[in-house]
Amino acid sequence: MSGQTVLVTGAAGFIGFHVAQRLLHAGHTVVGLDNLNAYYDPALKEARLLMLQASPAFSFVKLDLADRDGMQALFARHRFPVVIHLAAQAGVRYSLDHPHAYVDANLQGFANVLEGCRHNGCRHLLYASSSSVYGLNAKLPFSVHDNVDHPVSLYAATKKANELMAHAYSHLYRIPATGLRFFTVYGPWGRPDMAMYLFARAMTEGRPIKLFNHGDMRRDFTYIDDVTEAVIRLIDHVPSGGATASDPAASTAPWRIFNVGNNRSEALEDVIALLEKELGCTAVKELLPMQPGDVPVTYADVDDLMREVGYRPSTPVAEGIARFVAWYRDYHRL
Repeated sequence: MSGQTVLVTGAAGFIGFHVAQRLLHAGHTVVGLDNLNAYYDPALKEARLLMLQASPAFSFVKLDLADRDGMQALFARHRFPVVIHLAAQAGVRYSLDHPHAYVDANLQGFANVLEGCRHNGCRHLLYASSSSVYGLNAKLPFSVHDNVDHPVSLYAATKKANELMAHAYSHLYRIPATGLRFFTVYGPWGRPDMAMYLFARAMTEGRPIKLFNHGDMRRDFTYIDDVTEAVIRLIDHVPSGGATASDPAASTAPWRIFNVGNNRSEALEDVIALLEKELGCTAVKELLPMQPGDVPVTYADVDDLMREVGYRPSTPVAEGIARFVAWYRDYHRL
């Protein structure tokens, strides 16, 4: 890929910002789409956006994915050869109380993206899925070759639906589509609603941190630079189809699914200890029962990613947390 115009949806979001930044640094033209909603503090989104707008190769479109006419016009105007779809209504817990936000953004919005790709010659669609799709799966590590038919939140169900919708369009219209199941992404410019940021903020403000399942949780924490590298490498790795129809990770259609995780499962207690060390303060822990829609363990099998593009996320969590805390201190002027 060289010099193509790439659409990055969710460009003011955490992963979208980092992916757009990498593309710009590599000399590509990026159109960034975001609706800048208030799911979390829009000031953080505006700050990310300001950094992207420093590049003359970046243009921003404020648009809601569910705006069918607006999306049609955007795709018709640019005819993007590559679309990296990272915009979504995120969050497991939020989906318990705001289900329609997920239907609008993740289902209706994704249908508009697929239609845009279908009618305007898209050569590769890469889109965000989530480790949440594994739901009640008990076999570890989670493999893309396992069935994922038992989601435990509406958020997870919409992400599974995205994979199925992408497959239908890939089969019907031969749109090459790559789904990326991200595992607990963290790092500088991270989302304030995720554990790493929530913990850091509570600890620096002297408030208790909430530990669900009484703290007995394990997560495959994946550093943002590793995620970005995986996405960039997969752009030119366009699926061609021809796989057996019985493989949940591949298809006779040009459609693939990859896990993007650190292929390690870290105990939450160990992550908190690292945050305490970097922040120089002790966490006050509030032990709570398991939250509806949550799972006790995530752990990614990334053998397919390694085999296909020669890359395996591997930033040690201690190193990643040190970088995150350094950014957190600077951003909040601590």
